[in-house]
Amino acid sequence: MTKLIILDRDGVINYDSDQFIKSPEEWKPIPGSLEAIARLCQADYRVVVATNQSGIGRGLFDMPMLNTIHDKMHKACAQAGGRIDAVFFCPHTNEADCGCRKPKSGMMEEIAMRYGVSLRGVPAVGDSLRDLEAAARLGAQPILVLTGKGPKTQAKGGLPESTLIYADLAAVAALLV
Repeated sequence: MTKLIILDRDGVINYDSDQFIKSPEEWKPIPGSLEAIARLCQADYRVVVATNQSGIGRGLFDMPMLNTIHDKMHKACAQAGGRIDAVFFCPHTNEADCGCRKPKSGMMEEIAMRYGVSLRGVPAVGDSLRDLEAAARLGAQPILVLTGKGPKTQAKGGLPESTLIYADLAAVAALLV
């Protein structure tokens, strides 16, 4: 049985920006997040990232730049002793109304198909309501972290019924391992 955990990227693993993360220089890990990924890996979790990246659709950066940003993330994880198994992303803007952009469930369905598992009960960590809604749609366990947009998301309310709330990814990893 594969142990899987799904993480949003911006605001969970790295600092978020209202101006988008457009270059590797702008990608900065949240303290403790890379070590948390390492702990999860050591406990035999497969760590998967599911992230909306509408900056591509907006023309703020292109696919080669996104790949460079993710290369930095993968290397930083490896240096901390962890590994991100796969990165799933949606390059579309909200206006494109695609099925893969969270809060819709297309990206989550793709993860379930790729790994050949049901997402029922799979921890899915995010800092925004759309992350939690996408997780809840397929029966995954929504977990809100209070990093990134997390405090605003919590204050706004309307979270899926089964949402768990933790300070950060390190606290989630401590819970699971």
